[in-house]
Amino acid sequence: MCPRNNFIPGASLSGSVCMGDGNQRIRIDHWIAAALLFAMAAIAFLNVLSRYLFHFSFAATEEITINLFVWLTVVGSGIAFERGGQLGMVTLYNIFPKRFKRVIIFFSSGLSALLFVLVDLFTIQAIKDEVTLFHATSAALGIPVWMYYTGVPLFSVFVFTGIYRDASSKLDGLKRKEN
Repeated sequence: MCPRNNFIPGASLSGSVCMGDGNQRIRIDHWIAAALLFAMAAIAFLNVLSRYLFHFSFAATEEITINLFVWLTVVGSGIAFERGGQLGMVTLYNIFPKRFKRVIIFFSSGLSALLFVLVDLFTIQAIKDEVTLFHATSAALGIPVWMYYTGVPLFSVFVFTGIYRDASSKLDGLKRKEN
């Protein structure tokens, strides 16, 4: 079990696991982001190398890279939320009294979560339409388009976890200032 000072609320939701002495954490969202970035860089490097050595381009790999970039953006959004790196109106937030700050934190987190719920609902609807009605495939590789779409609702778990962690840390900070 993780020592209490290393515990992050909601850690089990994002796949955080405490290792050994409690100082190292395996973060699944960080590993997914790293793997996606590595795959994108490897595809781009192989494409450049093939163009230089063989005068042949793997142009079809561009559609994979673009969709990996979308997935990386979703995972990265969750990490950014957790770190407080999302867009915010800090100046406006700082002028409010402490009791209103708590309401603002809940309101802001609720709006952020609502946005991603809507994104997920529309993406799931698009997946359903692709599977049942359109049966569209990608232009270059012929991969069913719905397969590219599935990453958005799946990786949104990390976004919701980041929103929760950000709100928790802000509320804990307010509580510490009160005491």
